[in-house]
Amino acid sequence: MLETQEFAGVTQIRMSRELNGKPVYWVAAYLVDGLLIDTGCSHTSQELSDFLEGKGIRQVVNTHYHEDHMGGNHDLINRFGVDIYAHPDSIPLIAQGFELYPYQEIAWGYPSPTKAIPIPSIIKTPRHVLQVIDTPGHCQGHICLMDATRGWCFTGDLFAREQPKFIRPEENIGWIMVSMRAVMAAAGQSLVLFTAVGKIVEDGQRALKNCLDYLSGLAARSKDLQKSGYDLDAIVRELFGAEHPFAQLTDGQFSTYNLVRSLLESVG
Repeated sequence: MLETQEFAGVTQIRMSRELNGKPVYWVAAYLVDGLLIDTGCSHTSQELSDFLEGKGIRQVVNTHYHEDHMGGNHDLINRFGVDIYAHPDSIPLIAQGFELYPYQEIAWGYPSPTKAIPIPSIIKTPRHVLQVIDTPGHCQGHICLMDATRGWCFTGDLFAREQPKFIRPEENIGWIMVSMRAVMAAAGQSLVLFTAVGKIVEDGQRALKNCLDYLSGLAARSKDLQKSGYDLDAIVRELFGAEHPFAQLTDGQFSTYNLVRSLLESVG
């Protein structure tokens, strides 16, 4: 299943596996001036390649190695002969593959391993110059692309919502907050966030500030509860009422417990 929309010369491509006529989970890629940012998952790889036929695709960037961001690489290389660029820390995982949980296999599928090239500090297209910003936290080797003259930032999975309620166990909230501040500093007053969850956030400075304020406040409250003798499970119940339903759906991978743990460990 594939849907598109245009925004100021950028084509957003939303993709999802379809089961019983309904999307399982949307992910987004972006086509700008022959540059494709992320390639979705293996379940939608053929659809993506078909859509890009005749669109003048010349180069591809993976913001990170996760299966819903590089699953279309193999078909794109075979059909268009394009180079795939990624952070050096992501390249071995893109090339070798990794084990998926059942929910990941259902939603996104196993990507075919592909070769990627270390991304330079600047990516150029005929009409754009995009700065590559290291944005660790969501995973190792995560990057964002910034066109500062237009105030555009292609965020990968750095930002999804202003008030996150769950994260994966390997995510580091402290580093995510540092990365968000780096994006805010690299941009001017105008900042548009092109997110991988399919949202285009036109007031990006406000959205990132709200997210940072929320996380900082949550960290402070978590630490106060911990000092009062609450354990992690009790802090989750006190602040959120209960664990998020995504924890059960994802074998505990996406959980509020992970969020609170990371806040306690990573944020001063």
